[in-house]
Amino acid sequence: MIKTEKSYPERRLRGVLEELSCGCYRFLSLADKDQGHSSRTRLDRERLKSCMRELESMGQQAKTLRAQVKRHTVRDKLRLCQNFLQKLRFLADEPQHSIPDVFIWMMNNNKRTAYARVPSKDLLFSIVEEELGKDCAKVKTLFLKLPGKRGFGSVGWTVQAKLELYLWLGLSKQRKDFLCGLPCGFEEVKAAQGLGLHAFPPISLVYTKKQAFQLRAHMYQARSLFAADSSGLSDPFARVFFINQSQCTEVLNETLCPTWDQMLVFDNLELYGEAHELRDDPPIIVIEIYDQDTMGKADFMGRTFAKPLVKMADEAYCPPRFPPQLEYYQIYRGNATAGDLLAAFELLQIGPAGKADLPPINGPGDMDRGPIMPVPVGIRPVLSKYRIEVLFWGLRDLKRVNLAQVDRPRVDIECAGKGVQSSLIHNYKKNPNFNTLVKWFEVDLPENELLHPPLNIRVVDCRAFGRYTLVGSHAVSSLRRFIYRPPDRSAPNWNTTGEVVVNMETEVPVRKLETMVKLDATSDAVIKVDVADEEKEKKKKKKKGSSEEPEEEEPDESMLDWWSKYFASIDTMKEQLRQQEASGIDLEEKEEVENTEGLKGPMKGKEKAKAAKEEKKKRTQSPGTGQGPEAPEKKKPKIDELKVYPKELESEFDNFEDWLHTFNLLRGKTGDDEDGSTEEERIVGRFKGSLCVYKVPLPEDVSREAGYDPTYGMFQGIPSNDPINVLVRVYVVRATDLHPADINGKADPYIAIRLGKTDIRDKENYISKQLNPVFGKSFDIEASFPMESMLTVAVYDWDLVGTDDLIGETKIDLENRFYSKHRATCGIAQTYSIHGYNIWRDPMKPSQILTRLCKEGKVDGPHFGPPGRVKVSNRVFTGPSEIEDENGQRKPTEEHVALSALRHWEDIPRVGCRLVPEHVETRPLLNPDKPGIEQGRLELWVDMFPMDMPAPGTPLDISPRKPKKYELRVIVWNTDEVVLEDDDFFTGEKSSDIFVRGWLKGQQEDKQDTDVHYHSLTGEGNFNWRYLFPFDYLAAEERIVISKKESMFSWDETEYKIPARLTLQIWDADHFSADDFLGAIELDLNRFPRGAKTAKQCTMEMATGEVDVPLVSIFKQKRVKGWWPLLARNENDEFELTGKVEAELHLLTAEEAEKNPVGLARNEPDPLEKPKRPDTSFIWFLNPLKSARYFLWHTSRWRFLKLLLLLALLLMLALFLYSLPGYMVKKLLGA
Repeated sequence: MIKTEKSYPERRLRGVLEELSCGCYRFLSLADKDQGHSSRTRLDRERLKSCMRELESMGQQAKTLRAQVKRHTVRDKLRLCQNFLQKLRFLADEPQHSIPDVFIWMMNNNKRTAYARVPSKDLLFSIVEEELGKDCAKVKTLFLKLPGKRGFGSVGWTVQAKLELYLWLGLSKQRKDFLCGLPCGFEEVKAAQGLGLHAFPPISLVYTKKQAFQLRAHMYQARSLFAADSSGLSDPFARVFFINQSQCTEVLNETLCPTWDQMLVFDNLELYGEAHELRDDPPIIVIEIYDQDTMGKADFMGRTFAKPLVKMADEAYCPPRFPPQLEYYQIYRGNATAGDLLAAFELLQIGPAGKADLPPINGPGDMDRGPIMPVPVGIRPVLSKYRIEVLFWGLRDLKRVNLAQVDRPRVDIECAGKGVQSSLIHNYKKNPNFNTLVKWFEVDLPENELLHPPLNIRVVDCRAFGRYTLVGSHAVSSLRRFIYRPPDRSAPNWNTTGEVVVNMETEVPVRKLETMVKLDATSDAVIKVDVADEEKEKKKKKKKGSSEEPEEEEPDESMLDWWSKYFASIDTMKEQLRQQEASGIDLEEKEEVENTEGLKGPMKGKEKAKAAKEEKKKRTQSPGTGQGPEAPEKKKPKIDELKVYPKELESEFDNFEDWLHTFNLLRGKTGDDEDGSTEEERIVGRFKGSLCVYKVPLPEDVSREAGYDPTYGMFQGIPSNDPINVLVRVYVVRATDLHPADINGKADPYIAIRLGKTDIRDKENYISKQLNPVFGKSFDIEASFPMESMLTVAVYDWDLVGTDDLIGETKIDLENRFYSKHRATCGIAQTYSIHGYNIWRDPMKPSQILTRLCKEGKVDGPHFGPPGRVKVSNRVFTGPSEIEDENGQRKPTEEHVALSALRHWEDIPRVGCRLVPEHVETRPLLNPDKPGIEQGRLELWVDMFPMDMPAPGTPLDISPRKPKKYELRVIVWNTDEVVLEDDDFFTGEKSSDIFVRGWLKGQQEDKQDTDVHYHSLTGEGNFNWRYLFPFDYLAAEERIVISKKESMFSWDETEYKIPARLTLQIWDADHFSADDFLGAIELDLNRFPRGAKTAKQCTMEMATGEVDVPLVSIFKQKRVKGWWPLLARNENDEFELTGKVEAELHLLTAEEAEKNPVGLARNEPDPLEKPKRPDTSFIWFLNPLKSARYFLWHTSRWRFLKLLLLLALLLMLALFLYSLPGYMVKKLLGA
């Protein structure tokens, strides 16, 4: 349905999926009842369970898939449905065959010569119609094939015999039904009854009802047949089989598109059964195409099947059913298609009156062709006189024939028995173009374009002694695209009366989404997005009001180069693709809403409300609604752009075959699957020319309009095909996704260019270890058309030892581009500029190009004036009338309006066509050793300048941008609220020994640490520590460029491009174990949240993007200071705040850094003062007394005082007790 473009294929697919899911559930309910059957083996039970599981899953998937089917997803969903079909077929196939298959053998002298095998499941009888085998109780046509290995390949495709069989396989108790499917009208000849057995199958059947028929096979023509001879042609004839008769058409020599125009009559055909059965289901006709060989038997070329249109004796031979229409039948060779057959088949019943009642075979037998009858007038197409004009331009890339080079070729054109020959090329090497350009011949062709016979192009080489050798041939199977159709004068672009004003104001550029990282030249780096989408939306809204936004300034001309233009264009291309995708989905949703509105009345209000809601949502998201007319200008800097095509330029401009077509010449046999040559290998050259087919006589107004010159016929105004010298300028921008060529999974690519005898290999400038290299090279080559017109741009892998490997190459036919009306010589720029990055490349100015196009197309104009206005035919273009030179002086000019006319050249009546814009095309790289597999893509463009015109300027400089050297100075001032990790040995108090680590992404080995703030009890740390990070930066790509050797064995350095990101981490220092990680923050230097002014204002949401924080770029602000949160993941894998850091970021260019040097850490020059850390910050084993004083005094001074007091009291008590006895003795003795 998709192919025939019937409406609403998605609805049909939804219906099929609905049916499938219902069928699955029906099977499950039936299988549930059947599960406990006693006669089932374990394998049967397990298989049933497996089937139930699979079908249950399939039913659910089909239901889900049904909801997802939309118009733009039909093709993808259809592929998934094909998987369902394969699975069902697999499940239906029984793993263990309980009943053997049926074999039918053809014997000859007791030898088995041919056989057919019929699966028994196709013949099983059942009283339930759905369970009946598909071939049970039916008369089936079987084709016998050769047994063993001989039955495979092209030999085995020929049919050994055709049988008509009636087969029935069933249970003994059902034998009464074994004749139920036979055609009616027979009598059984039964065997003798014996031994109580009954209902034996009859020995034979005698049909009482016979019908006599005549078959007429109208064999008109075949096209695109299989090339069976080494010349690339065949000598085809057709053999028609019906029932037990066969007939052949005549043999037509050396053609792949034979027009037999022959009627084959099969008389006295006896068919059995009721008349109505034969009318509804006649036997099939087999048509086989063979190639006649002078020696040996004919080669099989293909087969097709047809059913005849049946006319019973009581029917009238009149419209609408009769006479039958010619139809196309697809010819198959094995599983591959091998052409089409155009034929009609009618089966006519011979009534009681005999053949007299049949429609007469009118038209005499063709006397020239002997007894051959042509296709009758009512069936054969109605013919008209046509003239076929042939443009003979030239021949290209002709290969040797029988080891001899082609020197004097000629082209023969043939169609429907008539033809014309080109003039002879006297020296193919010197000039492969023809002297006489246009020739014509008249021929009778069918009115119906679909029935036009093919046109054959044959190239022969005229050799010594009048010998002609076939070089190659090409069959144009359809002439439809070459039929001349007079232009529709009612079309708006043909209106030549009155003036149509085309106002060329500056076009509103495509709105771009705010992306984190612009497209990079290499895809190696992982792109990390830091800012959430909602934040971007908020940021955009905020931008509306802010006036001091640095990004919205006009870009500085001196800062812009070709790469600025290129990257801006790539962003535009991506945005356009995104918008196309979005608009396709929107349209789909709209249609869905309309459809459901039509189907479901009650749902109408809800659906409408939903649609309105969606529309409103989209409108609020879309730009420019409340931002004033200058909003789009604000969103992006005004940079002139070029067109970036994500494919080849040829596919965009119809292969540049607007008037010059390329026909591939083929030679040799067509390859089969297992052997033979592919289409590519059969190409022996190319014929360049064109065809124009039209009815004669031509209307007068058409010939007058074209300024009819009989020499050139319909090919008016074509250029001369004399040799011309051209300067070809190839710009190679970059390659992407190259196939790895080295063991390390990388490649060392370089460019090689070949054109004629010129071979340029840019081996010295290979790019080390890159799969996405940026070349940025231009090459100038002088060439002579037509001898040197095939440009090959290849990418090779450089190897230190041995030959360089070809990664892939792309071929460009420069000649078609050079002569095309689309003017692909030098792309038309978006604006005209005489200086700066967007300087005009073409040696001809826009006004000169416009004048030339008008002259060549015989168009009235261009009429310039008043300033800023030009008139071409009846179209008026307006635009700027002044241009600014290098000094800023404004001068009057006509170039802007001329350029606007060129950019809208397709609007010009009669001659208008789209001109190729300034562009970059993306071409796939292919390798002949790996045919059909893309080896990468190459972005390039080609300019061509005739040498007899003014010389073009110097090539554009597209060399890769050199990174600029910068130095980032980061001062870590303080930390706060850092989590405390350590427990104090003596007191058990929580503390941390804090230090901060920092590095730039990609330079982890150059990480820098502050000193340690020991024993922080509050999470506060004081550092006053400076990091210095020198780096190379590409501003346009927002990438840091790092060059380093991958390993010690690497030959040279590899260049990496990495996003500019600064990482700050906070750690807890440990002396006898690994340091503990506490938290980190990664800042994208182009867009990072502005730091908080105080530690209290610094929150975790600043880093997670949950709060609206202004984003800053260090490359614009140059100096930023503030507090930033440091985060780490907890056991639940959620972010938590583990500290805050106060830092200052200062960016300088290398020159500025050299003028104002500073020291690392706290060193000279410009040293930072030492931090004033509290007394708690020290190391216990370096200052034991200080430690003791702190640990013992500060924490337990009252305990100490109490203890000292107690000790003093105890001491006094002890002294008292010690001295008491002595004093008492003294007192008692009175001493």
